[in-house]
Amino acid sequence: MKLMVTTNPNTYPCSEQVLVKPLTVHIGAEIHGVDLTKPLSSLEVTAIRTALLRWKVIFFRQQYLTHTQHIEFARQFGDPTAGHVVFGGDSEYPELYPVTKHRTSLAARPSATRVWTDWHTDVTAAVNPPFASILRAVVVPPYGGDTQWLNMVAAYETLSAPMQTFLGTLRTVHRFKRATDGDNADDYNEMVDSNPIEAEHPMVTVHPETGEKALFTNQEFAKSIVGLTSKESKFLLEYLWEHCIRPEFIVRFRWKEGSIAFWDNRTTQHQAVRDVFDTEFDREFYRVTLNGTIPVGVDGRLSKKLSGEPIKAI
Repeated sequence: MKLMVTTNPNTYPCSEQVLVKPLTVHIGAEIHGVDLTKPLSSLEVTAIRTALLRWKVIFFRQQYLTHTQHIEFARQFGDPTAGHVVFGGDSEYPELYPVTKHRTSLAARPSATRVWTDWHTDVTAAVNPPFASILRAVVVPPYGGDTQWLNMVAAYETLSAPMQTFLGTLRTVHRFKRATDGDNADDYNEMVDSNPIEAEHPMVTVHPETGEKALFTNQEFAKSIVGLTSKESKFLLEYLWEHCIRPEFIVRFRWKEGSIAFWDNRTTQHQAVRDVFDTEFDREFYRVTLNGTIPVGVDGRLSKKLSGEPIKAI
């Protein structure tokens, strides 16, 4: 049977049909009609990857995967890395990174003080940031603890032509920032300092599969713009971070047990909403990260490693 990919929400999915149901105009879609506990057909893999490139983040419901099935699902789309380049991973499953409510990397973050706080693209301090991540919900609070994603292609495309041209000439230094407060700040800083990772990236990147141009900046890692004064750099970065979080660029996902989110790290930022920390609810997720390539700017120049080693597949 020929595989069908449709955006008709009334179409009934069958074993050889992938249903793509968009959630907003610019980003996010639910995928139905596939069983991720089993190996996918080549047509299903193609359909899912096509949906990922189109919608930037895709979601699956009622997919109760084991750790092994999660890793094997991810391998159909790329090469997994260690759970986290700095914070490690699961002792038994090195490809998995446990995303729990009180993990060190979250506990060491400063209080949310600006509208762009916590928005980030994963590990852009590395010269080859991850291509994608796949996050699986195991223990979910009854309410709260949502995650948001935004479309960095749309953010770029809504800038004026002169601003697009100017940004295309710029490069930004990305690094892990040291924690200044938080219960585990000392432990966090010790891990970051022991493995210093820093890279220089184009401010605008060209997607290696679609050719789309995307802003490549985030408050978690972008430190300074090369060649600008510190004041110029600060104001331009903050302007861009605020521009990116316009509501029309964002999808907010309500998790349930068995939910899976699969996002293109090259064209998105994401943010875990902090309201769950105001509750006693538990939250336990697991993430597999897929290895990426070195970004390229609109001028054809590649990102440059400043310190640390590139992320490697395992």
